[in-house]
Amino acid sequence: MADERTTLPSVPQSRGVSRKRTRLSVVWIIPIVAAAIGVWVAVTRILSEGPEITITFVSAEGLEAGKTKISYKGVDVGTITKIRLSEDHMRVIANAQMAPKTEDFLSDDTQFWVVRPRISGANVTGLGTLISGSYIGMEIGNSKVSKREFIALDTPPVVTEGVPGRFFVLKTSSLGSLDIGTPLFFRHLQVGQIASYNLDKSGRNFTIRVFVKAPYDQYVNPNTRFWQASGIDVQLSASGLTVRTESLLSILIGGVAFETPVDSEVLSPADAETVFTLYYSRAEAYEPPPQHPQTYQVIFKESVRGLLPGAPVEFRGIKIGQVTDVRAQIDFKTAQFSIPVTIELDPVRLGVQVISQAPPAELEAARRRLIDSLVAHGVRAQLRSGNLLTGASLVAFDFFPGARPVSVDWSQRPVQLPTIPGDLQTTERKVEDIVDKVDQMPFTEIGNELKNALGQLNLTLVSARGTLNTADTMISPDSAQAQELSSTLMEISRMARSLRVLADYLEQHPEALIRGKPGEPK
Repeated sequence: MADERTTLPSVPQSRGVSRKRTRLSVVWIIPIVAAAIGVWVAVTRILSEGPEITITFVSAEGLEAGKTKISYKGVDVGTITKIRLSEDHMRVIANAQMAPKTEDFLSDDTQFWVVRPRISGANVTGLGTLISGSYIGMEIGNSKVSKREFIALDTPPVVTEGVPGRFFVLKTSSLGSLDIGTPLFFRHLQVGQIASYNLDKSGRNFTIRVFVKAPYDQYVNPNTRFWQASGIDVQLSASGLTVRTESLLSILIGGVAFETPVDSEVLSPADAETVFTLYYSRAEAYEPPPQHPQTYQVIFKESVRGLLPGAPVEFRGIKIGQVTDVRAQIDFKTAQFSIPVTIELDPVRLGVQVISQAPPAELEAARRRLIDSLVAHGVRAQLRSGNLLTGASLVAFDFFPGARPVSVDWSQRPVQLPTIPGDLQTTERKVEDIVDKVDQMPFTEIGNELKNALGQLNLTLVSARGTLNTADTMISPDSAQAQELSSTLMEISRMARSLRVLADYLEQHPEALIRGKPGEPK
C-alpha cells in the first residue's frame, strides 16, 4: 500500500487574470475622426483667409457687399463683405475680408479710397470703372504699427508711393482756380502738381502741399519763388505789350510756377515740407521783400474810391511800399470826415540801404532826416488813379514845390505824412471853376448886342445890294463906259503880249541888252 502521504508532484498554481478592457469603444472612432477633420478644415479655412478690417466711407455709392474688391496695384487683395451705417448715421462702415498674408499691408498709415470716374484738375482717372464698376484702391503705408480700422480718403492721393520727389508747402490768402491735381511748372515744363490744400483755422490763409518730381526738386532752394500761373499775364509797358503764360493747360485750368532768381545766392536744395509764399503773379514774386518796413499814416479828405489794402505806394513811379489799412473817421469838434490811410514804406527803397548795417538808433535817425528833408523840399502824398479800366487807385509821393510848408510830428503814432489833393479832385475843381465862370457870363446882354449887330449887318447888306445894282447899270454892254473899258482891256492885252515876246527874246539872247538886236545899226 502506498504511502498516502507520498508527496504529490507540484502543480503550478493557476491565477485568475482578468482581461484588460479597452477604454475607447470602437463606436467613438468615427466621431473622433469627424472632429479631427472638422478641426483640420477650420484650421485650413483660418489659414486660407486674411485679416478682417473695417473701412469708414462718407457714402456707399458704388460699393456692394460681396462684390466690391480691394485692389493694390491692380491685384485683388480683399473683398467687401458687409456694409452698414454708423451709429450716428453720418458715415458708412464696410467690413472687408483681406487675402492671406496681407497683415503687413495694414499699417497705421495705409490709405483706402473709392476708385470711380473723376475729373480733377488736369487728371481724368477711373474711366475703366465705367465698365468694371467701382473698387477700393489701396496704398500701403510705411508705419510699423498694425491697424484694422481705417477711414477712407475722400479723393485718391495724387502721388502714389514710390514716385521720387519731394513735397513742399505753399501759403496763400486766395486759392483762385487752383485745385488738387493742378499742374506745377518749372520753366514751362510740368514737373509736379498740387497734392492737397486746406484752409487754416484762422480762415485767412490756405496751406497747399505741392509735389515736385525728381530730379526737378533739386531746383527748389530757399530763394525759390512760387506764383500762380493761371490764365494770361499781360503787361503794357514802355517796351510794348508783354504776354506771358506757362502753357495752354494753365490757361484752361490754372497752374503754379516756380523759379529761382538768377542773381540770387546759390543755395543747396530746400528740405522737404519747406514753407514758401505763393504770390499772385511773377512780377510780385520777383519783387524784393521789404526790409524793416515803417508804418505811416496819410489823411485824405477826398474820396478814396478804388484804394484798397495792398494798393501800391509809389515815389515817382517806383514802388516804395503798400497800403495796409483804409478807414473813415469823423472829427466831432468840426463835424468833418476824413480818411486816414495806413501805409508801410520800405526805407531800403528810399535809399537807406547804404547804412542798413548801422545800429538801430542811427538807422532811425537817418530815416527821420530823410523824411524831414523830403517833406521840406515839397514831397507830399497824393491819391492817384492806378488803372483807368478797373478804377484802382494808389498813393503816390512826388515833389510839389508850391506846397504849403509843413513839418513832420515824430511824436505821433503812427507818424502822419502831409498830403495834397489828388489829380481827380484838382480836375473837379477846375471844372467847377469853368462852370462858375460860364455861369457868370452875361448871356442876355450878349444876345441883345448880337441881335443889334445882326440888324446893322442887314442894313449894310441892303445898302451894298443897291450899290451893286447901280454899278451893274453903269457897266451895261451898251453903255459908253463898257466900250471904253473893253478898249482899255484890249490895249492891256496887246501890251502884255509884247512884253512876253520881249521876255522870251531876252531869255534866248541876253547879250542884246548890251549889243542890241543883231542886224540893226549900233
